Amino acid sequence: MPEIPDSSAASPAAAARLDDWIAAARYEPFDGHRVAVWTAGEGRPLLLVHGYPTSSWDWHRVWAPLAERRQLIACDMLGFGLSDKPASGYSIHRQTDLQEAVLATLGIDEYDALVHDYGVSVGQELLARSDEGSAHARLGRIAFLNGGLFPEQHRMLPIQKLGTGPLGFLVGWLMNRERFGNNFSTVFGTNTQPTEAELDDFWRLITRQNGHRLAHKLLHYIADRHQHRERWVTALQQSTVPIKLINGGADPVSGRHLYDYFKTMVPRADATCFDDIGHYPQTEAPERVLKELDGFL
Repeated sequence: MPEIPDSSAASPAAAARLDDWIAAARYEPFDGHRVAVWTAGEGRPLLLVHGYPTSSWDWHRVWAPLAERRQLIACDMLGFGLSDKPASGYSIHRQTDLQEAVLATLGIDEYDALVHDYGVSVGQELLARSDEGSAHARLGRIAFLNGGLFPEQHRMLPIQKLGTGPLGFLVGWLMNRERFGNNFSTVFGTNTQPTEAELDDFWRLITRQNGHRLAHKLLHYIADRHQHRERWVTALQQSTVPIKLINGGADPVSGRHLYDYFKTMVPRADATCFDDIGHYPQTEAPERVLKELDGFL
């Protein structure tokens, strides 16, 4: 498959162009659908799991530096980015099945993970499966970025509240590039706001196959978090797998309040908070995230 240009020599935060990223995707079957997958680098496998409502493009600022020392694996989950966007079937358990299927296809039986936002719930389910011995591959260690690790600490944005209600379908029909940009930018830090060009890239991937029309269905993860809270929080608290949290404290959804709660609930885990950074540390402060990962991975 085409390689993503390695621009990391200029800066560890240097990013591939979106067109290059799209060209580098390979496609694998999963449960009757087509899923976009990316791999790069050599070494111990590192699985990267993206968030809502975006895609694996979220990792583009840390991809090349990480690939210098790890074998990277990432996919766009069902309903996201370049992957198929079926009309239904968006449970966290199914998305976790997808991650395990990708690992199996690549012949990986041991790996570490880096997860963000929606992906933290997938990460918690991977952690639970690893602990109970039902996982396809053994999880060595896992790093969490901003996300709803504890449903009681998740502060939904107004658009998320609308999306999870009886009129949730309106979110997709009312959403356009301008509204997306305005809403999305609110979760970033004051001094690390996305540019209009970056917002264009995110929007371009979200709207593939009219994916923005499914926004309310993808929000099923919020109900999953409440339903499976005991399983997923227990996995955090009782697992012997090393755990680290890298959190942007300026995030209104899962910021400093989530970090403080995490320190209380999972005191044995390593945790770092960047108080000036928002919900996307990997794009807002890639060098700082890489430094934290170096010490953990």
